[in-house]
Amino acid sequence: MRTDTPWSALPARDHLLAGAVDAAGDPVLDVVVPVYNEEKDLEPCVLRLHDHLARTFPYAFRITVADNASTDRTPQVAAGLAAALPRVRSYRLEEKGRGRALRTVWSHSDAPVLAYMDVDLSTDLNALLPLVAPLISGHSDLAIGSRLARSSRVVRGSKREFISRAYNLVLRSSLAARFSDAQCGFKAIRRDVAQRLLPMVEDPGWFFDTEMLVLAERAGLRIHEVPVDWVDDPDSTVHIVRTATEDLKGVWRVGRALAVGALPLDRLARPFGDDPRDRALSGVPGGLARQLVGFCVVGALSTLFYLVLYSLFRLGAGPQLANGGALLVSAVANTAANRRLTFGVRGRGGAVRHQAQGLVVFAIGLALTSGSLAALGAASGSPSHGTELAVLIAANLAATVLRFLLFRAWVFPERAASPAAAAAPGVSVAPGASVGPAGHADDTHHERGNAR
Repeated sequence: MRTDTPWSALPARDHLLAGAVDAAGDPVLDVVVPVYNEEKDLEPCVLRLHDHLARTFPYAFRITVADNASTDRTPQVAAGLAAALPRVRSYRLEEKGRGRALRTVWSHSDAPVLAYMDVDLSTDLNALLPLVAPLISGHSDLAIGSRLARSSRVVRGSKREFISRAYNLVLRSSLAARFSDAQCGFKAIRRDVAQRLLPMVEDPGWFFDTEMLVLAERAGLRIHEVPVDWVDDPDSTVHIVRTATEDLKGVWRVGRALAVGALPLDRLARPFGDDPRDRALSGVPGGLARQLVGFCVVGALSTLFYLVLYSLFRLGAGPQLANGGALLVSAVANTAANRRLTFGVRGRGGAVRHQAQGLVVFAIGLALTSGSLAALGAASGSPSHGTELAVLIAANLAATVLRFLLFRAWVFPERAASPAAAAAPGVSVAPGASVGPAGHADDTHHERGNAR
């Protein structure tokens, strides 16, 4: 990841200091209410929201009415509220689209925490402070209200319930989403995150929420979920079929972009100055547990791949030749998988060298497995195919331990010192890396994994 662009890294999360904020008088929270032809519901909504924030919210706030090209009296109502209440402002857009409204207002807001809610106020406002508190404290990057959490209390018809759960099931199965409720109109985001994330979000309509959450999750940002009490609005003007169709088109577009690596998610990487994994602890190898899990998973899949290849090659070749060919192909795949998944090395830099070192490790494994086959042949003369496989599995288990140690210490050693270690005298950073603004080593060729 390059460090000479403004996209290099998000700053480490900081708690917003109450004293400094109060002295400046600027709003900490900007709540956006996107509306389209809501002349009837807008005023009671804003008055109720303003009263709630004034009574319960401990920081300065602002309410922004984002008018999506309304054709009724909504602009006049919004302007009247802004004139009567000093902490309310109105923003007029000449094009429709909830996503377009949120992107526009959030991009121009000066508040460090940005939120939005639907004008019908279906979500209980008591969840607003729990929603934004993790963002103010610096614990999380985004926060969403969830109607599908176990402790949520929801009143709505079976049709909307089915559609909501089916849509989130689609997201989990197609985009591997782990958040529980994509479309609840009750979300918040830190402004520094929004400045990096919003330019990547293309959808101007209802899919905006989902796309924003999927990209944030894939980039390793932290999403906080709040169970909410929610009552369905029977007068909602949302066109369910058209919205669902557009959402499915968005799922296809985002899934395809993620599959081909077209999204620069590394722009959202955080240095996480308070991450315990960044601390230098004597006698504790960094990331050992995670690497062991990744190595075991890759190893299990590689072993199955190897055994399948061996069985196929054995149909037309002797045991030694079949073993060598199967081990060679599976070793190349194993090195590539461990490089990316276990040790978090991204990019093409050093890939050839890593494969060459992996082949050396492969040669050691070949010697162990071939030696085992030779010993078996000498002992039993003509062993059965099942016996050969059993011996090969045992030999591969022994080679696996040695392979992990060689991968960790020689092929993929720790590339850079931690921030704490980098600041200590006598600690050097690996060649080719530079220390960025937050004290984190950076490499223009490849970077170690930052997935959370």
